[in-house]
Amino acid sequence: MSRSPFPRSRFLAALGTAALFGLAACGSGGSAASTSGDDLLRVGFSQLGAESGWRTANTESVKASLTEEAGFDLNFVDAQQKQENQIKALRDFVAQDVDVIAFSPVIETGWDEVLQEIKDAGIPVVLVDRTVETTVEDPYVTWIGADFEQEGTTAGEWVKENAPDAKVFELQGTLGSGAQVDREEGFNAVVGDQVIGKASGNFTRAEGKTAVEAALQAYPETDLIFSHNDDMGLGAIEAIEAAGKKPGEDIKIVTVDGVRDGLQALVDKKFNYVVECNPVFGDQLAELIEDVAAGEEVPKETIVVDQAFDQTITQADVDARPY
Repeated sequence: MSRSPFPRSRFLAALGTAALFGLAACGSGGSAASTSGDDLLRVGFSQLGAESGWRTANTESVKASLTEEAGFDLNFVDAQQKQENQIKALRDFVAQDVDVIAFSPVIETGWDEVLQEIKDAGIPVVLVDRTVETTVEDPYVTWIGADFEQEGTTAGEWVKENAPDAKVFELQGTLGSGAQVDREEGFNAVVGDQVIGKASGNFTRAEGKTAVEAALQAYPETDLIFSHNDDMGLGAIEAIEAAGKKPGEDIKIVTVDGVRDGLQALVDKKFNYVVECNPVFGDQLAELIEDVAAGEEVPKETIVVDQAFDQTITQADVDARPY
């Protein structure tokens, strides 16, 4: 099986220098950086959806960087969190003979056929944010995103130090997605013995609320929630308050993302700890795509730097956030 080169604890897809050059150099029409008549670099980007504040910020960053003024002809498609929509978009990009395809896969598996079609068409692929598992050999040139497993580990370490006896309900993201799989793996490696129940909120606020409503009935002893993203954590706040309890006190909440609404909940003492997953890396993605199209050597992975925040964060810190 081939997977994005991250995280290191899982199977690594070996992308040698020769493979990098081979994929990057065989752009459409046989040119390393063939462009449209107006010299723009044609990029097909399939975003998995708009399920969260994080995803919206990431989309805005990508669109702000891959502009005509910067030399790109961007075809952006929102897959609305459906793999079938994303596969259709990728096939459309092949039919359009774009120079580079970039996409954030909604889940990890089920890409073999379309990735083989893209490879056969000689179009280099850049994976963004999330990861894939595939039997296709050398299916992509490079990957850029956050260290999801480390995010889960960081959250787990805070729980281990600050709430070692907590009974944890884990609010999972979209099942089978790289973010869900790796955050769960990192967190459970540290404090898995404290997790008493799990359910998916599909990375959305509404489904996070519903999952926590059910969890409070099924696991009334829950006194800490680990949410795979801020939006689900915000839904958890609503469910906890509706149950007559105080989020951040009666039930602590640890989340991942670091969007403004999430950090505001931290300032308001309703979240207890937030591990950042920085969505603003459109400029780095643009540089990678340019290098890939030009046939230049690129790193196998680019990890976006994250921070973590506790309740010492100030309102000024939140107001200064770009997303």
